[in-house]
Amino acid sequence: TAPPAASAPPASADPARVVECAGTVGSGEWALPGTLTMPKGDGPFPAVLLIHGSGPSNRDEELGPNKPFKDLAWGLASRGIAVLRYDKRSKAYQSKILADPKLEATMTVKDETIDDAVAGAELLKKTPKIDGRRVFILGHSLGGFLMPRIALASEPLRIAGFISLAGLARPLEGTILRQMTFISSLAGPSLSDEEKKRLEDIKTEVAKIKALSDADRGSTAKLLGAMPAYWLDLRGYDPPATARSVSRPMLILQGGRDYQVQVADFDNWKAALGSREDVEFRLYPKLNHFFFEGEGLITPLEYIQKHGSVAPYVIDDIAGWIAKH
Repeated sequence: TAPPAASAPPASADPARVVECAGTVGSGEWALPGTLTMPKGDGPFPAVLLIHGSGPSNRDEELGPNKPFKDLAWGLASRGIAVLRYDKRSKAYQSKILADPKLEATMTVKDETIDDAVAGAELLKKTPKIDGRRVFILGHSLGGFLMPRIALASEPLRIAGFISLAGLARPLEGTILRQMTFISSLAGPSLSDEEKKRLEDIKTEVAKIKALSDADRGSTAKLLGAMPAYWLDLRGYDPPATARSVSRPMLILQGGRDYQVQVADFDNWKAALGSREDVEFRLYPKLNHFFFEGEGLITPLEYIQKHGSVAPYVIDDIAGWIAKH
């Protein structure tokens, strides 16, 4: 395999129009280092808070040579919109969490994502040069999946609107199985015994997740990389159905070449929210999970060995939607 491609600044950004400064999201034992990307000028500016996908991720949502959150931050700031991004709790405090089995066993998406999203929004609303009436929250992948829960948790803040990029709309454990089945299929029509066993093991763990009960909440037996309490917190969660209770405007974006979160998920959002005038949808046929362009059959190597930037027209669509609200 080829070495990772070098990273490059996004074509959508104009560095001469942007300034960055360090910041801290939250306080106390879970304070998170972050970066505020601002347009140059006096403001007040609208602002967007970026919420990560699954797994431990830094503020750029970096994978290989790709930094989609940095692309979004610089692209939107070049268009007059401030952006706050931060290191995810499971990234910044990974060693601390893994060193304490009891702490890891009780962690849920509320701890890992939702609480810090609310803290980030609170920070933006009181930041100088930010228009507190025009603070938006953007979630990618797992962040989009959790967007309805984040919206309900942040209701007292009166967030101006919510944006989902590749937001999962189906149960997480089933999605992991679909992803791994797709990846295994890339080897050809005949799976090796090792690949067959791996898929069977995943199916077994999915079945165990579905069979969990409240009695398992304190268990430290991981299933698909997460503790039972994590899975139980997601039990019965239907993102599109929950989003019907969100009173603020929403923008749902999806790449057509995304094998991780699929067009079927996008269709589920449309089925639930398509009748609302304050919800808009965009499907981009050429874009992958990180919203950069490609052609042909997608594989995981596309994210690791190729450098791409979030497509400028995606950033234009987000900026245009924010301007309307």
